[in-house]
Amino acid sequence: MTVDVAAAVKDEAAEMAELLAELVRVPSVGGSPAESAVQARLAEWLRAEGLEVDHWPIPVADLAAEPGFPGMEVPRTEAHGLVARLPGTGGGRTLMFNAHVDVVPPGDPAAWTVDPYGGAVRDGLLYGRGACDMKGGLVAALFAVRALRRLRLRGDVLVACVAGEEDGGLGTYALLRRGLRADACVIPEPTGLGVVPANAGALTFRLRVPGRAAHASTRDAGVSAVEKFWPVFAALRALEAERNAAPDPLMARWALPYAIEIGTVRAGDWSSSVPGELVAEGRLGVMLGEPPEKAKAALEEAVAAACTADAWLAGNPVAVEWWGGQFAAGRLPGEDAGLLAGLTEAHTAVTGGPPDVWGAPYGSDLRLLTGLGGIPAVQYGPGDIERAHGPDECVALAEVETAASTLAVLAASFCR
Repeated sequence: MTVDVAAAVKDEAAEMAELLAELVRVPSVGGSPAESAVQARLAEWLRAEGLEVDHWPIPVADLAAEPGFPGMEVPRTEAHGLVARLPGTGGGRTLMFNAHVDVVPPGDPAAWTVDPYGGAVRDGLLYGRGACDMKGGLVAALFAVRALRRLRLRGDVLVACVAGEEDGGLGTYALLRRGLRADACVIPEPTGLGVVPANAGALTFRLRVPGRAAHASTRDAGVSAVEKFWPVFAALRALEAERNAAPDPLMARWALPYAIEIGTVRAGDWSSSVPGELVAEGRLGVMLGEPPEKAKAALEEAVAAACTADAWLAGNPVAVEWWGGQFAAGRLPGEDAGLLAGLTEAHTAVTGGPPDVWGAPYGSDLRLLTGLGGIPAVQYGPGDIERAHGPDECVALAEVETAASTLAVLAASFCR
């Protein structure tokens, strides 16, 4: 059976590359109309493959109002859920492949040596925004299911194509609220074909640093919010060092598994004025096993201590706001339905050697699946995370093929 499904995937290598290039050419940036357009194209492809397809409009406003909603950083007037089922004959376990279709913006086009949405192939690498994160993994899951159609499995295989992962997890939250479940799940995020059973979390925050505006020619009459941000930034760097002093062994490959970073800074409204406010936005890494509320409290306490130590900020403290994506840390539970062992065996059967096993320093939908959904989940997919979100993002087509073969072999065993 292993040889049969792996060979079936290998025979489809050219078609995998063609579909991946087509999907990369759809600029499915989170919140854009193309985020729903790519879902419609995938629904069409899945129906043509003979799968049972559930393609529905997500009630975004209703879900966003729920207490457990995982956050959203871009405005959306619409979004769609998409889950396809390869039905089994009955009595077997259900396996889900969960892949997001949204991508981040391409950034400065001049920084790319290729068209960000061209899907060009060079030396076995397919280039374009989303090729690595994570349309390569999505295509691997699609062709794994195509290969599995040749078998008569007892359990179902599901393919979930989800929107909004990059800014919180709208799509996976929506499918779980719709009642969809499985006995186990693989998320084909870019792991370089390593097995990732745990993710750090990431919480988005905003700091409002007060100053006192004045004419720049008499700056000593004002208080620069930029200068008052400096001690706060230093406090965040000290907090980061403290939180990374003794990480979980799964995170040992990373020098900074729980990073704290300021991503945007805005201050002032006129070049000849002392800035009266600075607004900084960033992300806080959440440690494995750490409740998000505890992580929030650590940052708030560090900011408060920095304010207490400064004469101006003591009377005009920095406000901390929590907004946007709120990714809790997540981890595969000990009772994992044999998922970790089965995936390790499948990878070894396809490649001839065992995979690396490590924890990821970034958030993903794993925490929603294991936490909210009670579904054992791991990440395993093609591509190097360091190639994601930057110029000349790309994925090795050979890794896409290997991932597809591994997923097919895993499902053939898990759902038999």
